[in-house]
Amino acid sequence: MDELRYLNITEEFAPQCAALELRIFFDAEPADLISEEDFRAYARIFPKGFFLCLDGERVVGQGGGILLDFDFDHPQHSIVEITGEHQCGNHDPNGDWYYGTDLLVDPEYRRRGIGKQLYELRKGVVREFNRKGIVAGGHIVGYADHKHHMSAAEYIDKVARRELYDPTLTFQLDNGFEVRGGLADYFEEPAIDNWAALIVWHNPDYRA
Repeated sequence: MDELRYLNITEEFAPQCAALELRIFFDAEPADLISEEDFRAYARIFPKGFFLCLDGERVVGQGGGILLDFDFDHPQHSIVEITGEHQCGNHDPNGDWYYGTDLLVDPEYRRRGIGKQLYELRKGVVREFNRKGIVAGGHIVGYADHKHHMSAAEYIDKVARRELYDPTLTFQLDNGFEVRGGLADYFEEPAIDNWAALIVWHNPDYRA
């Protein structure tokens, strides 16, 4: 197995990125996912904000986002409406926040620190551009096992309090994010009733 390496997205990797997206989020509505065409747009619009992990020439992890302003007084949104065309069309080079749109790792390559490294690379972008932090919709995959006896808000709160474990949200908490509530109809994923958690990481080095 080759040594893992990290680089910014380029258009040549768009087909692999789209295929990995479909593998990981197989229960989601494909229209809500980032397509090959969308990945090519990322490579043109904000490649410095999108990172790939490669084993040889194989994409085994990816994490990206765009810059935008976020209204915490009116936080409810869907992934499609906040990101715009190609899920990166609303990128604003002057935006205060880095909005995380994608982070996933090939199941064969998990527990090798790839996810953590992708988070660190994204935090590095925030520091480099002196932005306030990262905002994202956290995937609450574990809610599928609890939705018949508790609301999404209750589940998110219990995970935030470390009373329940969620494979994705707990990992995000471990990487310095805090939970700011739930996002209804964030994307179409019936297994979790279309819910996500609103998560935020504040840049400790931000200079106003």
